[in-house]
Amino acid sequence: MKVFFICGPHAVGKMTIGEVISKKLDLPLLHNHMTLELIQPFLGWVPATFQLSAQFRTAIFNEIVEQSGNKGLIFTFVMAFDVPQDVEEINGYKEVFLSKGIDVFFVELKADLEERLHRNKTENRLAKKPSKRNLEHSEYELLESYRTHRLNSLPREIKDKHYFQLDVTNLTAEQAADKIIEHFNN
Repeated sequence: MKVFFICGPHAVGKMTIGEVISKKLDLPLLHNHMTLELIQPFLGWVPATFQLSAQFRTAIFNEIVEQSGNKGLIFTFVMAFDVPQDVEEINGYKEVFLSKGIDVFFVELKADLEERLHRNKTENRLAKKPSKRNLEHSEYELLESYRTHRLNSLPREIKDKHYFQLDVTNLTAEQAADKIIEHFNN
């Protein structure tokens, strides 16, 4: 089973790169907005939205590890490294797989703020993430999270056995996906 966790700040390219890896490795993609966008129309952006999303993700992960013949998945998310609850939530997701002896390939993406602001407006992002279509609000969220949280790790902060950090500022999604796949195939 191949399990990829792809994290990084808003609009870094997690979903788009995940889509390319999904096609290349024939693995399903669960990008972070799939569960959030399902719940948000009913509840809004309240703490319960994020709690239910976490429960839904955990249930999906638990079911995946129990299915025989499951090939794995790709999961993308934003994690504030300065928020212990975020780190704890992601570690809990990883533990679902690790406790069953399944390796998690942890990928951290980073990109310059200017490039992320550009990617925030891409057609693919807006098509798949309805809550990002209000560009003024989406850009505000991106800049506010940049100002108030640490969305990339510090050197040697991540101690995962299978970890790869990649600066995707000047890479296409295809190039980034190839580098990720190549890194973990060595």
